[in-house]
Amino acid sequence: MAYNEDSSASGHDEPWIQWFCGLKGHEMFCQVERSYIEDSFNLYGLRACVSNFSDCLDLILDRIGPEDSDDSHLTQSACTLYGLIHARYIVTTHGLDSMYNKYAAKEFGTCPLVQCTGQPVLPVGLRDDIGVDTAKIFCPKCKCVYQPPPFRTRSGHSNNGGGGGGDGAA
Repeated sequence: MAYNEDSSASGHDEPWIQWFCGLKGHEMFCQVERSYIEDSFNLYGLRACVSNFSDCLDLILDRIGPEDSDDSHLTQSACTLYGLIHARYIVTTHGLDSMYNKYAAKEFGTCPLVQCTGQPVLPVGLRDDIGVDTAKIFCPKCKCVYQPPPFRTRSGHSNNGGGGGGDGAA
């Protein structure tokens, strides 16, 4: 969920959520429904997790434009907030449906082991702490957890020739 200056929000014409989910390295995110984010019940307790909570929420919901938020810290905080909202959303019925569709379309990739014969993988977080670890991929066939390839295209195929790799720790 890292934000860098090269992925700056300035100059994009699409909604913030669509822009964020379309960034390289964000293939494991789905687009959270606006109505879910607007429901304050779903945001309970998140105010303490990010600085400038209200401004971040306004940025995510396109209430302020990227030109109004040139502050890269605000954009970084909005990315963190979106990740926290996403974590809650994907355990709802709509979120599970969205993630299942990405899984079925192999958007998260496939297992790098030959014997798994192209088994789709699932994203998995091993830690709940913000910024401590990155998402991994889990193969339900061999039950192994892998570090995802460093660069993935939007089609879900890695650019390393299918090499994958990982420690195999489940």
